[in-house]
Amino acid sequence: MIEALIGGERDPFRLAGLARGRLRAKLDQLQMACDGRFTAGHAQLCRIHLDAYDLLTGQIATLDQLVERAAEPFDAVIARLVTIPGIGPRIAQVIVAETGGDMARFASSARLAAWAGLAPGDNESAGKRKKAAIRKGNPHLRAAMVEGAWAVSRTASRPGARFRRLARRFGQLNIKKAAVAVAHTLLCVARAVMKDDSDYAEAGYYDQLDHRNHEHLVRHHQQALARLGYQIALIPPGDGKPPPDTDLGSPQPPAA
Repeated sequence: MIEALIGGERDPFRLAGLARGRLRAKLDQLQMACDGRFTAGHAQLCRIHLDAYDLLTGQIATLDQLVERAAEPFDAVIARLVTIPGIGPRIAQVIVAETGGDMARFASSARLAAWAGLAPGDNESAGKRKKAAIRKGNPHLRAAMVEGAWAVSRTASRPGARFRRLARRFGQLNIKKAAVAVAHTLLCVARAVMKDDSDYAEAGYYDQLDHRNHEHLVRHHQQALARLGYQIALIPPGDGKPPPDTDLGSPQPPAA
């Protein structure tokens, strides 16, 4: 659409017709948006911006090729790292680049997390532990792991379930704490994968944490309704109609 505007097209109907993908569902709004004043000066500025975008895109593609070429000796390690939920090829390359892919230099997962800046700080005075920010560490590795934590939050995996559980506990205002905690978990998993030279495997059912929270909510609401005097018959989803002689819509008043 921008190329058409630069080329001299001004008909809002034709411009809107060039939309692709999800924008096709908003043709009316696009026609209204394209019905305006677009001068030759605007076209020149758009041309400059598009040329700069194409130049930077080409440079990024060149750098990607150089990174892939430099990472070829670590293809086996990267292939194992990408089996971890939330970790893609780019994050795996960052892990290898910053750690060297050799876990012998890190005695434990805690030491690796502290080196990456994903371990809690130590603020203790007179035997009392106080609130402390995370330690300073490798900013590139820390940023990559936090990005992986946000990505895994949308997956059906144990790290994803852990992110959602921590997000509920910390609240929406402190959701970044959940991201840092899960980034710590992902880095520990990455160390185990590289140290043992094995693919990632889920430890148990991935939805175990979500299922545990589901059962807690069921018990909580059941007890709350029972305290109000309601008689409750729980019917699991998919079990069909309620059993006979069960009136779920008529609450029983509490006994006098």
